[in-house]
Amino acid sequence: MRRSRIALLLVAAAAVTLSLTNASWLASKPAGPLTLVAHRGVAQPQDHAAGDGCGARHMRVSGHNFIENTLFSMQNAVRFGARALMLDVHASADGQAMIFRDAKLGCRTNGSGRIADRPLAYLRQLDIGHGYTADDGRTFPLRGRGIGGMPVAEEVLRGFPNIVLIFTLAEPRDADALVAAFARAGVAIGDRHGFSGPPEALARLRRLTQAGWLLDPRASEACLAGYRAWGWLGRVPASCRGTTVIVPRRGEWTLWGWPYRFFSRLSGAGAHLFIQGDAGEGELVGLEQPEQLGEVPHDYRGLLLIEDMYQVGRALRR
Repeated sequence: MRRSRIALLLVAAAAVTLSLTNASWLASKPAGPLTLVAHRGVAQPQDHAAGDGCGARHMRVSGHNFIENTLFSMQNAVRFGARALMLDVHASADGQAMIFRDAKLGCRTNGSGRIADRPLAYLRQLDIGHGYTADDGRTFPLRGRGIGGMPVAEEVLRGFPNIVLIFTLAEPRDADALVAAFARAGVAIGDRHGFSGPPEALARLRRLTQAGWLLDPRASEACLAGYRAWGWLGRVPASCRGTTVIVPRRGEWTLWGWPYRFFSRLSGAGAHLFIQGDAGEGELVGLEQPEQLGEVPHDYRGLLLIEDMYQVGRALRR
Protein backbone atom coordinates (compact mmCIF):
# COMPACT_ATOMS: atom_id res chain seq x y z
CA MET A 1 0.00 0.00 0.00
CA ARG A 2 2.83 2.35 0.89
CA ARG A 3 4.67 1.53 -2.34
CA SER A 4 1.61 2.28 -4.45
CA ARG A 5 1.15 5.58 -2.61
CA ILE A 6 4.77 6.52 -3.31
CA ALA A 7 4.32 5.54 -6.94
CA LEU A 8 1.23 7.72 -7.20
CA LEU A 9 3.09 10.64 -5.64
CA LEU A 10 5.97 10.19 -8.09
CA VAL A 11 3.57 10.09 -11.02
CA ALA A 12 1.79 13.20 -9.74
CA ALA A 13 5.10 15.01 -9.26
CA ALA A 14 6.20 14.05 -12.77
CA ALA A 15 2.92 15.29 -14.21
CA VAL A 16 3.24 18.63 -12.39
CA THR A 17 6.85 19.00 -13.53
CA LEU A 18 5.92 18.17 -17.11
CA SER A 19 3.04 20.63 -17.00
CA LEU A 20 5.16 23.44 -15.61
CA THR A 21 8.03 22.71 -18.00
CA ASN A 22 5.68 23.16 -20.94
CA ALA A 23 3.37 25.82 -19.51
CA SER A 24 2.87 28.51 -22.11
CA TRP A 25 1.56 30.98 -19.54
CA LEU A 26 4.88 30.85 -17.65
CA ALA A 27 6.93 31.61 -20.77
CA SER A 28 8.04 35.15 -21.47
CA LYS A 29 6.28 36.88 -24.34
CA PRO A 30 8.22 36.62 -27.62
CA ALA A 31 10.66 39.41 -28.37
CA GLY A 32 11.14 41.21 -31.65
CA PRO A 33 8.70 42.55 -34.23
CA LEU A 34 5.81 41.03 -36.08
CA THR A 35 7.04 40.93 -39.67
CA LEU A 36 4.31 41.19 -42.27
CA VAL A 37 5.42 39.50 -45.49
CA ALA A 38 3.62 40.95 -48.51
CA HIS A 39 3.23 38.14 -51.03
CA ARG A 40 4.14 39.71 -54.38
CA GLY A 41 3.68 43.22 -52.98
CA VAL A 42 0.07 44.38 -53.25
CA ALA A 43 -1.67 41.79 -55.42
CA GLN A 44 -5.10 41.44 -56.95
CA PRO A 45 -7.11 38.80 -55.05
CA GLN A 46 -7.80 35.72 -57.14
CA ASP A 47 -9.88 32.57 -57.00
CA HIS A 48 -7.35 29.86 -56.12
CA ALA A 49 -9.91 27.13 -56.81
CA ALA A 50 -10.03 27.93 -60.53
CA GLY A 51 -8.73 24.93 -62.41
CA ASP A 52 -7.40 26.47 -65.63
CA GLY A 53 -4.10 27.61 -64.11
CA CYS A 54 -4.63 31.29 -64.96
CA GLY A 55 -5.49 33.24 -61.84
CA ALA A 56 -5.62 36.57 -63.71
CA ARG A 57 -8.79 35.36 -65.46
CA HIS A 58 -10.40 34.84 -62.04
CA MET A 59 -9.58 38.12 -60.36
CA ARG A 60 -11.93 39.20 -57.58
CA VAL A 61 -13.00 42.84 -57.36
CA SER A 62 -10.44 44.56 -55.14
CA GLY A 63 -10.98 48.33 -55.16
CA HIS A 64 -7.39 49.03 -56.24
CA ASN A 65 -5.27 48.97 -59.41
CA PHE A 66 -1.99 47.53 -58.11
CA ILE A 67 -0.31 44.79 -60.13
CA GLU A 68 1.59 42.14 -58.21
CA ASN A 69 5.38 41.82 -58.36
CA THR A 70 5.83 45.40 -59.62
CA LEU A 71 8.05 47.96 -57.92
CA PHE A 72 5.04 50.25 -57.40
CA SER A 73 3.05 47.51 -55.65
CA MET A 74 6.06 46.65 -53.49
CA GLN A 75 6.49 50.28 -52.44
CA ASN A 76 2.84 50.47 -51.43
CA ALA A 77 3.03 47.15 -49.57
CA VAL A 78 5.74 48.72 -47.43
CA ARG A 79 3.55 51.79 -46.99
CA PHE A 80 0.73 49.50 -45.78
CA GLY A 81 3.00 47.98 -43.13
CA ALA A 82 5.03 45.21 -44.77
CA ARG A 83 8.50 44.59 -43.38
CA ALA A 84 9.19 41.85 -45.91
CA LEU A 85 8.40 40.97 -49.53
CA MET A 86 8.02 37.49 -51.00
CA LEU A 87 8.58 37.55 -54.75
CA ASP A 88 8.67 35.11 -57.66
CA VAL A 89 11.80 34.68 -59.78
CA HIS A 90 12.14 33.23 -63.30
CA ALA A 91 15.32 33.33 -65.35
CA SER A 92 15.04 34.85 -68.82
CA ALA A 93 16.69 33.40 -71.93
CA ASP A 94 19.68 35.70 -71.36
CA GLY A 95 20.03 34.88 -67.65
CA GLN A 96 18.23 37.82 -66.08
CA ALA A 97 16.34 37.19 -62.82
CA MET A 98 12.87 38.45 -63.72
CA ILE A 99 10.32 39.13 -60.97
CA PHE A 100 7.08 37.64 -62.27
CA ARG A 101 4.56 35.10 -61.03
CA ASP A 102 4.25 32.62 -63.90
CA ALA A 103 6.75 30.69 -65.97
CA LYS A 104 4.53 31.32 -69.02
CA LEU A 105 3.50 34.72 -70.32
CA GLY A 106 0.12 34.05 -71.91
CA CYS A 107 -2.04 34.36 -68.81
CA ARG A 108 -1.16 37.80 -67.46
CA THR A 109 0.59 39.59 -70.33
CA ASN A 110 0.18 40.39 -74.00
CA GLY A 111 3.19 38.18 -74.74
CA SER A 112 3.53 34.49 -75.46
CA GLY A 113 5.84 31.61 -74.65
CA ARG A 114 7.95 31.01 -71.57
CA ILE A 115 10.09 33.55 -69.74
CA ALA A 116 12.94 31.05 -70.05
CA ASP A 117 12.76 31.40 -73.85
CA ARG A 118 12.48 35.19 -74.03
CA PRO A 119 15.25 37.78 -73.59
CA LEU A 120 15.11 40.80 -71.30
CA ALA A 121 14.40 43.21 -74.18
CA TYR A 122 11.24 41.29 -75.11
CA LEU A 123 10.03 40.96 -71.50
CA ARG A 124 10.54 44.64 -70.74
CA GLN A 125 8.10 45.79 -73.43
CA LEU A 126 5.19 43.61 -72.25
CA ASP A 127 2.02 44.81 -70.55
CA ILE A 128 1.95 42.66 -67.41
CA GLY A 129 -1.58 43.83 -66.53
CA HIS A 130 -3.03 42.79 -69.88
CA GLY A 131 -4.87 39.60 -68.87
CA TYR A 132 -6.60 40.51 -65.59
CA THR A 133 -10.39 40.30 -65.58
CA ALA A 134 -13.04 40.00 -62.88
CA ASP A 135 -16.03 39.46 -65.19
CA ASP A 136 -15.10 36.56 -67.46
CA GLY A 137 -13.33 38.71 -70.00
CA ARG A 138 -15.89 41.44 -70.53
CA THR A 139 -13.54 44.09 -69.12
CA PHE A 140 -9.81 44.21 -68.38
CA PRO A 141 -9.31 46.99 -65.81
CA LEU A 142 -5.51 46.71 -65.61
CA ARG A 143 -4.84 46.53 -69.34
CA GLY A 144 -2.31 49.18 -70.35
CA ARG A 145 -1.26 49.87 -66.75
CA GLY A 146 1.62 47.41 -66.66
CA ILE A 147 3.59 48.25 -69.81
CA GLY A 148 7.29 47.79 -69.05
CA GLY A 149 6.44 46.83 -65.49
CA MET A 150 8.27 43.51 -65.12
CA PRO A 151 11.27 44.23 -62.86
CA VAL A 152 14.60 42.46 -62.57
CA ALA A 153 15.94 41.35 -59.19
CA GLU A 154 18.66 44.03 -59.12
CA GLU A 155 16.00 46.75 -59.04
CA VAL A 156 14.37 45.14 -56.03
CA LEU A 157 17.66 44.61 -54.22
CA ARG A 158 18.71 48.23 -54.72
CA GLY A 159 15.24 49.64 -54.08
CA PHE A 160 14.54 47.81 -50.81
CA PRO A 161 17.85 47.55 -48.94
CA ASN A 162 16.26 47.50 -45.49
CA ILE A 163 13.40 45.10 -46.22
CA VAL A 164 13.48 41.32 -45.74
CA LEU A 165 13.33 39.78 -49.22
CA ILE A 166 12.22 36.19 -49.84
CA PHE A 167 12.69 34.96 -53.40
CA THR A 168 10.68 32.00 -54.70
CA LEU A 169 12.56 30.00 -57.31
CA ALA A 170 10.85 27.69 -59.80
CA GLU A 171 13.79 25.71 -61.20
CA PRO A 172 17.57 25.38 -60.72
CA ARG A 173 18.56 27.91 -63.40
CA ASP A 174 16.62 30.57 -61.48
CA ALA A 175 19.17 30.22 -58.67
CA ASP A 176 22.04 31.01 -61.06
CA ALA A 177 20.24 34.08 -62.39
CA LEU A 178 19.39 35.34 -58.91
CA VAL A 179 22.88 34.91 -57.47
CA ALA A 180 24.25 36.77 -60.50
CA ALA A 181 21.71 39.55 -59.85
CA PHE A 182 22.96 39.94 -56.29
CA ALA A 183 26.50 40.33 -57.66
CA ARG A 184 25.45 42.92 -60.27
CA ALA A 185 23.55 44.87 -57.63
CA GLY A 186 26.57 44.85 -55.31
CA VAL A 187 24.46 43.32 -52.52
CA ALA A 188 25.83 40.55 -50.32
CA ILE A 189 23.36 37.75 -49.54
CA GLY A 190 22.69 37.92 -45.81
CA ASP A 191 20.21 37.54 -42.98
CA ARG A 192 17.62 39.69 -44.74
CA HIS A 193 17.43 37.26 -47.66
CA GLY A 194 15.39 34.06 -47.78
CA PHE A 195 14.77 31.58 -50.56
CA SER A 196 11.94 29.13 -51.25
CA GLY A 197 11.15 26.71 -54.04
CA PRO A 198 11.31 23.05 -55.03
CA PRO A 199 14.13 20.85 -53.66
CA GLU A 200 16.20 20.86 -56.84
CA ALA A 201 16.16 24.67 -57.06
CA LEU A 202 17.18 25.07 -53.41
CA ALA A 203 19.89 22.44 -53.83
CA ARG A 204 21.33 24.42 -56.76
CA LEU A 205 21.19 27.61 -54.70
CA ARG A 206 23.10 25.94 -51.89
CA ARG A 207 25.78 24.81 -54.34
CA LEU A 208 26.18 28.45 -55.36
CA THR A 209 26.02 30.01 -51.89
CA GLN A 210 25.56 29.06 -48.25
CA ALA A 211 24.40 32.57 -47.35
CA GLY A 212 20.80 33.51 -46.62
CA TRP A 213 18.15 31.17 -45.23
CA LEU A 214 15.76 28.69 -46.77
CA LEU A 215 11.99 28.36 -46.53
CA ASP A 216 11.75 24.61 -47.10
CA PRO A 217 8.52 22.80 -46.09
CA ARG A 218 10.40 19.48 -45.85
CA ALA A 219 12.86 20.88 -43.33
CA SER A 220 9.99 22.46 -41.40
CA GLU A 221 8.14 19.12 -41.18
CA ALA A 222 11.29 17.34 -39.99
CA CYS A 223 11.72 19.94 -37.25
CA LEU A 224 8.10 19.72 -36.08
CA ALA A 225 8.13 15.91 -36.09
CA GLY A 226 11.23 15.89 -33.91
CA TYR A 227 9.79 18.52 -31.60
CA ARG A 228 6.57 16.55 -31.14
CA ALA A 229 8.69 13.59 -30.07
CA TRP A 230 11.07 15.39 -27.69
CA GLY A 231 9.59 18.79 -26.91
CA TRP A 232 7.89 17.48 -23.77
CA LEU A 233 11.41 17.32 -22.25
CA GLY A 234 12.09 20.90 -23.26
CA ARG A 235 14.41 19.71 -26.02
CA VAL A 236 14.59 21.33 -29.44
CA PRO A 237 15.91 18.82 -31.99
CA ALA A 238 18.94 19.65 -34.09
CA SER A 239 16.72 19.61 -37.19
CA CYS A 240 15.11 22.84 -35.97
CA ARG A 241 18.29 24.84 -35.58
CA GLY A 242 18.48 27.59 -38.19
CA THR A 243 15.36 26.21 -39.92
CA THR A 244 12.38 28.26 -41.11
CA VAL A 245 9.46 26.60 -39.34
CA ILE A 246 6.02 26.86 -40.93
CA VAL A 247 3.94 27.30 -37.77
CA PRO A 248 0.26 26.24 -37.58
CA ARG A 249 -1.98 29.30 -37.50
CA ARG A 250 -4.60 27.74 -35.29
CA GLY A 251 -3.96 26.35 -31.80
CA GLU A 252 -1.80 23.25 -32.30
CA TRP A 253 -1.96 21.16 -29.14
CA THR A 254 0.52 18.55 -30.41
CA LEU A 255 3.29 21.13 -30.09
CA TRP A 256 4.60 21.14 -26.52
CA GLY A 257 4.30 24.51 -24.83
CA TRP A 258 2.03 25.98 -27.50
CA PRO A 259 2.13 28.80 -28.19
CA TYR A 260 4.59 30.94 -26.23
CA ARG A 261 6.87 28.26 -24.75
CA PHE A 262 7.05 26.76 -28.24
CA PHE A 263 7.87 30.13 -29.83
CA SER A 264 10.51 30.82 -27.19
CA ARG A 265 12.23 27.47 -27.63
CA LEU A 266 12.27 27.62 -31.43
CA SER A 267 13.48 31.22 -31.51
CA GLY A 268 16.18 30.34 -29.01
CA ALA A 269 17.37 27.64 -31.39
CA GLY A 270 17.79 30.21 -34.16
CA ALA A 271 14.71 29.12 -36.12
CA HIS A 272 12.70 31.54 -38.21
CA LEU A 273 8.97 31.36 -37.40
CA PHE A 274 6.65 31.63 -40.41
CA ILE A 275 2.83 31.58 -40.47
CA GLN A 276 0.87 31.39 -43.72
CA GLY A 277 -2.79 31.14 -44.75
CA ASP A 278 -4.88 28.24 -46.03
CA ALA A 279 -2.60 26.75 -48.64
CA GLY A 280 -2.89 23.58 -50.67
CA GLU A 281 -0.17 20.98 -50.70
CA GLY A 282 3.09 22.41 -52.02
CA GLU A 283 1.78 26.00 -51.92
CA LEU A 284 2.65 29.02 -49.85
CA VAL A 285 -0.39 31.30 -49.63
CA GLY A 286 -0.84 34.19 -47.23
CA LEU A 287 -3.78 35.47 -45.21
CA GLU A 288 -6.54 36.73 -47.52
CA GLN A 289 -9.13 38.06 -45.08
CA PRO A 290 -8.77 40.36 -42.03
CA GLU A 291 -10.87 37.82 -40.07
CA GLN A 292 -8.02 35.30 -40.34
CA LEU A 293 -5.88 37.51 -38.10
CA GLY A 294 -7.95 36.25 -35.17
CA GLU A 295 -6.45 32.79 -35.71
CA VAL A 296 -2.88 34.04 -35.29
CA PRO A 297 -1.67 33.65 -31.68
CA HIS A 298 -1.72 36.95 -29.81
CA ASP A 299 1.77 38.43 -29.38
CA TYR A 300 3.16 36.26 -32.18
CA ARG A 301 6.53 37.60 -33.28
CA GLY A 302 7.79 36.25 -36.55
CA LEU A 303 7.05 36.20 -40.27
CA LEU A 304 3.35 36.40 -41.21
CA LEU A 305 2.57 35.89 -44.90
CA ILE A 306 -0.13 38.22 -46.25
CA GLU A 307 -1.76 37.45 -49.61
CA ASP A 308 -4.05 40.48 -49.72
CA MET A 309 -1.91 43.29 -48.34
CA TYR A 310 -4.50 45.87 -49.35
CA GLN A 311 -7.15 44.43 -47.02
CA VAL A 312 -5.26 42.50 -44.34
CA GLY A 313 -2.21 44.75 -44.03
CA ARG A 314 -4.29 47.89 -43.71
CA ALA A 315 -6.52 46.18 -41.12
CA LEU A 316 -3.49 45.63 -38.90
CA ARG A 317 -2.53 49.29 -39.13
CA ARG A 318 -5.91 50.55 -37.90
